[in-house]
Amino acid sequence: MENQRPSWTSRGTFILAAVGSAVGLGNIWRFPYIMGQNGGAIFLVIYLLIIMTICFVPLVAELSTGKITQKECIGAFESVNPKFKFIGALNPITGILIISFYFVVGGWILNYICLGFSKCGISDYGNYFTQFTQAPVANCLYTLIFLFICMFFTARGIKKGIEFANNVLMPLFALILIFLIISSLQLPNAHLGLEYMFKPDFSKINPHMFLVALGQALFTLSIGMGALFTYGSYIKEDSSIAKSAYTIIFSDTFFALLAGIMIFPAIFSFGLQPDSGAGLVFVTLPYIFAQIPNGNLVSILFFFLLAAAAITSGISMLEVSAAVFTERFKLSRIKACVLLFFLISLLAIPATLSFGILGDMKIIGKTVFEFLDFITSNLLMPLNTFFVCILAGWFLKIKGETFLKNKFFAKVFDIGLKYAVPAILLGLLYIGLK
Repeated sequence: MENQRPSWTSRGTFILAAVGSAVGLGNIWRFPYIMGQNGGAIFLVIYLLIIMTICFVPLVAELSTGKITQKECIGAFESVNPKFKFIGALNPITGILIISFYFVVGGWILNYICLGFSKCGISDYGNYFTQFTQAPVANCLYTLIFLFICMFFTARGIKKGIEFANNVLMPLFALILIFLIISSLQLPNAHLGLEYMFKPDFSKINPHMFLVALGQALFTLSIGMGALFTYGSYIKEDSSIAKSAYTIIFSDTFFALLAGIMIFPAIFSFGLQPDSGAGLVFVTLPYIFAQIPNGNLVSILFFFLLAAAAITSGISMLEVSAAVFTERFKLSRIKACVLLFFLISLLAIPATLSFGILGDMKIIGKTVFEFLDFITSNLLMPLNTFFVCILAGWFLKIKGETFLKNKFFAKVFDIGLKYAVPAILLGLLYIGLK
């Protein structure tokens, strides 16, 4: 049965899918506002340092573990020791929990695309955003539509679904992003935004920035949620893990930088604040679009861009659980996706309603949406990454010399995999749960 597992048609399609998994809301929505809240260019310096060094280790470990075991998450851990299968089960659980709040944001994006086509005149986008997120029927409907779109591609399988979606959406994503960057750079005082991004003020540096940068890097690379683990299990024997990892990191970082170049010049051009938080995309940018030539078209293109990024990432997270259901429980891919649709809906609907009629329902003092975000970002993703490093370094005994020709860097990789990165992740867990 092992040779009947699906696989990528080529290394290029795997890279495109892996980049599609990594490049999502974490780049276009989350990275600019996190950077804006943490000192601009100095945060970028720290982020680049971390993502190019520390994150390489767990990324290689996750891809390698999937490639070596050729099993879904639970089966991979179970193949090392039957007692470990519950640890592997944390990956699909994490993916489902992330999807349950991630797709709420996907629903918001679909609404803003429709808003652009409707050409409704809105003067107060802050008030509009609040009213929309509190509207139970419309908000839930958009969330379920977004879930259905991602589930449709997942149900079609590797070649007809995931590869097709990434082959179409990722190039389109890049073209729209380039168009928006050109439009942003032509705005008055755009150079101020570029200075904010690329002229670091080292006096602003603090330890908190390192923790935020590491958390953002893990989130944006899809490390610790099982997506790259599962994608790695579809890799053919002749694919280079190290080259693939470098390509994923470079591409993900490149798109994050492009997102910043698109957003910050526009923010400074209109005298707005770069540290306005999560509302940067849904409140600040529509205000900007309303004041520039052909702003309605630009708005539609931007949110279509955001939807494409969210869909490719959403598909990768769905594939983690789909692989478990099809391989472990022997369900057809269609049945697995139908089951997932209803399971995720049970969590996504309360998360959606937590901005309105369920706003008073708290879990450890947090709304359902906030709780799902907290438990995945602060606990499950770092914990899953820790376990993958331990499995790869101590049980599968993956060595740096397998990927790296330079003996020094190979030794550094080994130390990082077995000791340094797990220790850093435990520190992140401790601080994140305080």
